[in-house]
Amino acid sequence: MAKYYDVKITLVSQLKNCPAGHKVGDEFIVSNKTPAGMCMGAFCSLMPYIQVLKFGGAFFWVKEEGVGTMCCPDPNVVNTFRLQRLPASEPVHDSYDD
Repeated sequence: MAKYYDVKITLVSQLKNCPAGHKVGDEFIVSNKTPAGMCMGAFCSLMPYIQVLKFGGAFFWVKEEGVGTMCCPDPNVVNTFRLQRLPASEPVHDSYDD
């Protein structure tokens, strides 16, 4: 069975107030569902990077294993998010394995 990891998203900086109401320090956990309360524009732009970390991959340009820093697509706000793969204690069984 494949290993799936949860990914923690943390808003680490922003240039202006976010129209979605996000504030520095906000955290979201991505398991097997879209995190409640997260702006869809930001989530959709982060999703390819979340998937890399979720399935054990890494980014060659990042020195620290299992992390990445990405921005939302709103050029007026520029929310910067830190993505971090969380350690897996057990392989996750979900509907993909049925």
